[in-house]
Amino acid sequence: MKKIKFTIFLLFIWSRAFADFIPFDLEQRISTLPLNKNSYSIEVRPVGSPTSLVNWRTHTKRVPASVIKVLTTYSALLSLGYDYRWETKFYHTGKISKGTLKGDFIVKASGDPSLESEDLNDIIDQLRSLGIRRITGNIVIDRTLFKVSSRNNSGFDKNRYSPYNAMPDAMMFNERTSSVCVSFKGRKAKISKKSPDMSYKVVNKLRLVNGSCRGKRAWPRVTVSKKSMIFSGKVSRRCGNRTICKVLTKPHLSFYYALKDKMKKNGVKFRGKLKLRRTPKNSKYLYSHYSKRLEEIISTVAKKSNNLYARQIMLTLGAKVYGKPATLTKGRNAIERILNRYGILEKGKTFIENGSGLSRISKITAHSLSNLLNHAMQHYGQRWAETLSIAGIDGTIKRRFSQSSVFGRAWMKTGTIKNVANISGYVDGASGQRYVVVVLVNNKFSAKYGRTLANKVIEWVVETQ
Repeated sequence: MKKIKFTIFLLFIWSRAFADFIPFDLEQRISTLPLNKNSYSIEVRPVGSPTSLVNWRTHTKRVPASVIKVLTTYSALLSLGYDYRWETKFYHTGKISKGTLKGDFIVKASGDPSLESEDLNDIIDQLRSLGIRRITGNIVIDRTLFKVSSRNNSGFDKNRYSPYNAMPDAMMFNERTSSVCVSFKGRKAKISKKSPDMSYKVVNKLRLVNGSCRGKRAWPRVTVSKKSMIFSGKVSRRCGNRTICKVLTKPHLSFYYALKDKMKKNGVKFRGKLKLRRTPKNSKYLYSHYSKRLEEIISTVAKKSNNLYARQIMLTLGAKVYGKPATLTKGRNAIERILNRYGILEKGKTFIENGSGLSRISKITAHSLSNLLNHAMQHYGQRWAETLSIAGIDGTIKRRFSQSSVFGRAWMKTGTIKNVANISGYVDGASGQRYVVVVLVNNKFSAKYGRTLANKVIEWVVETQ
């Protein structure tokens, strides 16, 4: 009799783990939504538990959009640790004598996703601290760590020059964006580059007009032609300053011009040119510049859904696990290899195209995501959860749950592209129990009803569990 009862218990556990089911009270909440039930997956499970409260189509492969980023960021955390920093190294050839570097100044790029204009202060301060006031050779940039496409943008959608479409590079700078400030005061609009980048031109065809700063008069029309950013249209004089960011040039060129300008302003003479090549074997180490900590980087990836950071991380992992140069294939394999050490991904049901979510061919299952989130919470706890967007407080769900019972009680990553509306993360139930919640909706009505479905699932957890 005991054996029979134990067998029945095991069958119950097995059925809850693999059978499709939605509790009656949740079914009532979502049944009116005009979504094909085969087009979405839902999994809700208590953290640390092998069984689920909701288990609907959890083994079906879906397009993940940006929820795939949790695979990228968690792999990085497992492999590199919270305190990892990218290290951009600086070398030189020749010799240094009486304040003059008689040779080339070499920048060995590390794939640092966060390198920006403000970091040039540290780079130049370190150069000056060595007593260098003049460089007779060239600035050499070694960006061979990544072997990637030479395209500036991914071309994922019609907004090809928007920052979210930026492509990765070992020598990243200012997230590959060219930022321009536009001021509408005076007789003519004034346009100025935020960074002294000579690799592109700004063309001002704007006309200032009277009237309110609304509608077509609120923003300039911006088009990109070859290496030019063209501003046109009629804009109200009453408008405040605008900052326009576009992807239209190479990050190593932007870095070179900004570095050269910073040298000049800080009394370091340089009249050489830019060269792209590997770091020579006979070069001598000068110093290093370190990025922000990985914890801050992955928080930016999750909360702001930063595609470029995610791409850079995936390639970094590819180089670490399989050696340089990093490629997309190495990056994909590295993430799967890292996660599969812990049995997180369902076999044969995952494809990671670029690590960022800008993909229609990437695939994941709700159960794989649930496994990852469960593993992460058990091993890294609240510190990991805080890297995700917090309901009603920050990131991509700041407004979504600002007036909801979910406020401050969910830590999630969203993913949205055409016909896809996904969310995954953690939700605290009414009892105080924390749950892993994954909702993946791949349906032509996702934009209209997918988010509503997910909200109802999350609210059900908060209010009833």
